Amino acid sequence: MFCIHMKKLSLLFFIALAYMPVHAQVTIVKSPAIDVTAYHFEIGLSDKTDSIQGRATVHFTCLSDTQQVAVDLRQPSGKTGFTVSSVRLGKTDLRFEQKSDRIFIHLAGNAAKNKSLSFVIAYSGIPADGLIISTNKFGKRTFFADNWPNRAHQWIPCVDDPADKATVEFTVTAPSHYKVISNGLLVTEQLAGSGMKRTHYREEVPLPTKIMVIGVADFATEQSGKIGSVPVSSWVFPENQQEGFADYGIAPPILQWMRDYIGPFPYKKLAHVQSKTIFGGMENAGAIFYYENSVNGRVNNESLIAHETAHQFFGDMVTEQDFSQVWLSEGFATYMTHLYIGSKYGEDSLSREMAKDRSQIIAFSRSKKLPVIDTVSKMMDLLNINSYQKGSWILHMLRRETGDSLFRLSLREYYRSYAGKNATTTNLKNIFQQVTHKSLDTFFHQWLEIPGQPDLDIRWSYSIESGLLQITIKQQQAQPFSFPLEFEIQGKDNTKQTIRFEVSQPRQIFLVPYPSEPLSIRPDPGTSLLFSSVISRKPVMTDPAK
Repeated sequence: MFCIHMKKLSLLFFIALAYMPVHAQVTIVKSPAIDVTAYHFEIGLSDKTDSIQGRATVHFTCLSDTQQVAVDLRQPSGKTGFTVSSVRLGKTDLRFEQKSDRIFIHLAGNAAKNKSLSFVIAYSGIPADGLIISTNKFGKRTFFADNWPNRAHQWIPCVDDPADKATVEFTVTAPSHYKVISNGLLVTEQLAGSGMKRTHYREEVPLPTKIMVIGVADFATEQSGKIGSVPVSSWVFPENQQEGFADYGIAPPILQWMRDYIGPFPYKKLAHVQSKTIFGGMENAGAIFYYENSVNGRVNNESLIAHETAHQFFGDMVTEQDFSQVWLSEGFATYMTHLYIGSKYGEDSLSREMAKDRSQIIAFSRSKKLPVIDTVSKMMDLLNINSYQKGSWILHMLRRETGDSLFRLSLREYYRSYAGKNATTTNLKNIFQQVTHKSLDTFFHQWLEIPGQPDLDIRWSYSIESGLLQITIKQQQAQPFSFPLEFEIQGKDNTKQTIRFEVSQPRQIFLVPYPSEPLSIRPDPGTSLLFSSVISRKPVMTDPAK
C-alpha cells in the first residue's frame, strides 16, 4: 500500500487517517475454529440503489471439534450494514445469529476436527465501507472494493484476518455498460437480461481477504505488455484514456525487474487500475488499484507503481502473519522500490532515497517512541514511518551486513519458502541465518523491538606529536546498539581514507594512526547506517597515546 496525502506525491508516506471512516478503526477478532479454503462471492449491483444483493459460498476445514463457527460481516446500523436472510449447508437451513459484526452459525450436530464443509450465506444491504460506491472525478458512478486492513467484512462475509488465506471467485452482475476487474483470470462474461451483464473471475492462488476485490466502472483498457506469460494491462476512466495509458504503460519493465530480483510472479495477470481507493495505491492481487488522480499524463508514478508491484510478492504472496508484522509488507515494498530505482538510475539515487527516508525516521522517532513490531488496537495506526521507511532501512542495513549476493539469495529463499503462506519476522531472520551462517539475533532485536535508533555524539581531535586521530563516540539513546560505523577522513591534500569501527558500548574511544592533521571527518559516507549525530572537533590536552 502506498499512503500519500492527496495533494502531494513527493513522499512515500503520509498519514491517511483523515480519509479513513471512523468505523474502520476496529480490532480484528479471529475465528480460530475454521480455516477457510475457498470463497465464491456472487454480487448484484445496480445503478438505482446502493444496496447490493450477495451470496457467499464459504468452503472451510474445522480446526477442532465444534458445533458453531463464525464469520465476519458488518451488521445493520442505521441505513448501512447487511442482513443475512439464510445460511444453508447443502439442503439444510442452519440456525444463525448476527451480533458484534459477526455471523454465528450453528452446525447441524458436531463437526469433527479436519472435517471439510461449505455453507452458502444469502445477504443484502448497503456497505458503509469496504465497497466504495461513489462517483469518480468525471461524475460517473463507480464501485471499488477497498479492504485494507480488515474492511472486507464491511461488504462480504469472510474471516477477515490476514492469516486465513483462501482462493476466491467473484461473479458480479451489474448494468451491462460497466466493465469489471477482479483478482485472477476472467472465466466468463455474458449478458444476463434486462440490461445486465454477469462477469466471473477466479483466482486459484490463496489470498488474504485484504486483497480480494472487484472494480466496476466505465473503463478504457489496454494491454501495455507481457512479461513471460503474464499480461500487464491498464484500466482507466475513458476520459483519461490517453494520459492513463501513458502513466501506467511504464509498468511492464518494473514487473520484469521485480521478477528477476525476487522470483516468479505469483499471479496470471497484472492489471493497473484507476480507482477510488482511499490510498495512493492498493496492492490487490493481480489488480492494483491507484487513486484516481494518479493519472495525470506526466508519467511520474514510477515509484508508486514499483511499490505496488513489489507488494504482489511481499504482502500478497508472502503475507504477514498478523498486522503487528506489517513491516514485512510495507518495509519490503519500500526497499524493493529503492533497489529498483538504484538499479535503473544508479547507486547515488539509492543513497539519496535512503538519506531522505532517514531524515523522516529521525523526525518521527522524536515525537513517537515506538518499535517497528508494534501491537495496536487501531490497525490504521500501523501505517507509519516505522512500517515503511524504517522497515526499508532495516533491510538496507541487513544488505550491508550480509553483502549484496547473500542478501539477494536470502531474500529469494524467504520468498520461495513462504510463497502462498504467512510469515513472521522470526521466519525471515531464520532464513537469513541459514543462508548467511551469521547470528542475527542482536540485529533483529535492536532494530525491530527497540524504539528509535542510535543518537551519537561524535568528537574528534588530532595529536601532531603522536600522529594519532582520536574519535570518541557516545551513544545518547537509552539502550546502546551494536553496529559498524564508517568514517571518511579527508586530508589537507584532499586525499580520502575510509575506516570502520565496531560500536557496541555507550562510550568508546578509537585511535587511528594518520600522517597529518585531517581537514575533516565524515560519518557514514556510504549511507549505510540509520542514526542521528552531532559531530564536533575538540583540542587534545594530552597525547592520546598515553
